[in-house]
Amino acid sequence: MPRTALLRDWIHEMLSPRFPGQEIGLEPASADASFRRYFRVSLPDGGTRIVMDAPPDKEDCRPFLKVASLFGAAGVHVPEVLAQDLEQGFLLLSDLGGTTYLNALQDRTTAPRLYGDANSALVAIQLASRPGVLANYDRRLLDHELALFPDWYLIRHLGLTLDEQTKQTLQTAFAAILANNLGQAQVFVHRDYHSRNLMLVDGDSSSASAGFPANPGILDFQDAVYGPLTYDLVSLYRDAYIDWPEDQELDFVIRYWEAARRAGLPMPADFHDFYRDYEWMGAQRQLKVLGIFARLCHRDGKTDYLGDMPRVLGYLLRTCQRYHELRPLARLLDRIENRQVDLGYTF
Repeated sequence: MPRTALLRDWIHEMLSPRFPGQEIGLEPASADASFRRYFRVSLPDGGTRIVMDAPPDKEDCRPFLKVASLFGAAGVHVPEVLAQDLEQGFLLLSDLGGTTYLNALQDRTTAPRLYGDANSALVAIQLASRPGVLANYDRRLLDHELALFPDWYLIRHLGLTLDEQTKQTLQTAFAAILANNLGQAQVFVHRDYHSRNLMLVDGDSSSASAGFPANPGILDFQDAVYGPLTYDLVSLYRDAYIDWPEDQELDFVIRYWEAARRAGLPMPADFHDFYRDYEWMGAQRQLKVLGIFARLCHRDGKTDYLGDMPRVLGYLLRTCQRYHELRPLARLLDRIENRQVDLGYTF
């Protein structure tokens, strides 16, 4: 039986006793870069729910359940799990609405309030951190992510052949980046804390958890790990989908740094040192994201991400040009861009 039919049967089993003989609507809500799909359930009483469809042969719902519990206990707004069927890969969740931060931030006057809420939620998650609960964001995993850049972006996407000098430049830069990343304080890391995974939630909505702040509603946290303190912050402010002038970005980051210090998180006392860590963590993430976007295009046929690559590359170049140790990587990126132009590579 097709999964959509299985899903409809499961929803009917879960909800029809409350609404006997009444129609329960089902329509796509969103999809993400994995095999998960999300549907919005419309109830006869006007309420809505979200169903996650995670095919068990490709996805595992248990990490989502574990992290939802951890983050909920930290006092942030995550979907409430109303029903589950791990064998079939279905979760019934409360609905955090359809307005992402990315949508809301098109009105840029909302940024101070929304990002202030996002900073507060991030500090709450980090304060709840403890080792041994989530997988470690260790050298092996960070290095595996960096390898996506040469494998998928340079070789597969751009069609380049890497000579020994290029390989050495990458290896030296990657070693320096990892040394910085692994030297940072360790906290819970959402791993995709950005404008598409943060929701603008009506404070009066029934989906808002009693006693918890409405915003942001936080989604897509199932890959959370225990790792570098600046990772989620740089995901938020060097977002692949929306960017800010650096003076505005600095203001947002300083506000987080001040709040985190007041809360007692293990922050560098000098903001300059913190901002360096933030940028170097960003370099790791941006290299990874370029590889992931290329993989999504060439392996999975998801071409929409190609339009966001220039923004991510711009972040990476800015950081690499700023720090002496990363300037060889900046020169390599410049040569790569020139080669793109020479070849007339288009999509």
